[in-house]
Amino acid sequence: MAELIPVDDPADPRLVDYRDLRDVALRRHLEAEHGLFLAEGEKVVRRAVEAGYRPRSFLMAPRWLDGLADVLEPSTAPCYVVSEALAEQVTGFHVHRGALASLERRPLPSVGEVLSGARTVLVLEDVVDHTNVGAIIRSGAALGVDAVLLSPRCADPLYRRAVKVAMGAVFAVPWTRLDDWYDALPALSSRGFTTVALTLAEDAVPLEEGVAGLDRIALVLGTEGHGLSSRWQASADRRAMIPMQQGVDSLNVAAACAVACYVAQRR
Repeated sequence: MAELIPVDDPADPRLVDYRDLRDVALRRHLEAEHGLFLAEGEKVVRRAVEAGYRPRSFLMAPRWLDGLADVLEPSTAPCYVVSEALAEQVTGFHVHRGALASLERRPLPSVGEVLSGARTVLVLEDVVDHTNVGAIIRSGAALGVDAVLLSPRCADPLYRRAVKVAMGAVFAVPWTRLDDWYDALPALSSRGFTTVALTLAEDAVPLEEGVAGLDRIALVLGTEGHGLSSRWQASADRRAMIPMQQGVDSLNVAAACAVACYVAQRR
């Protein structure tokens, strides 16, 4: 079982994985340097471990130990037991879900591995908000998406906020990053996918029409605010839009994704 180690000093160097979780730039550097990511909350921690990610350590308030006993039992990673006040000092916010885990990242799979056997795929271009990336992957998992591909500048799906919003769905849906942004959509077309860009372009058709009858489909969504780049709009096989009431021309990208996934699964 994981060794339970009481800690009462917020400066204890063993807690370095959990420091300053609100500092995005610092966390990016730390997590990249050490090859780690954090899971927050009993359900998400359990899902990460069940998905095969190896824990480096756990950080828990005493009242969460029993609820995660089945996760701690087979683990050899240390479990630092702290008061909730000390956890807030270390992390920089109130850890109301009471449990955190630091886990080792795995090498990203290739695009070919992620697409193997897939019929419905999400492709994200420069979606930079971690909350949106987490919500998109959660919607995809709920609505039958088989894989997610991210452009190089997309937010990290394993950043704590994205993992939390996704409720651990980032561990269930295969995903990876695209190496070639410029020809990403033609490359998907060559693999047998019909790429459908969600856009307000003049030749965009209603979404139900855009996905009707397709076998393998890649739904393409763009960055917050500006949407898809002109390159990706032009290189997609089809352009489609979600019909809306007069005076409203767009949805938040995560909401648009949920609608698009639902419509695609009914095709």
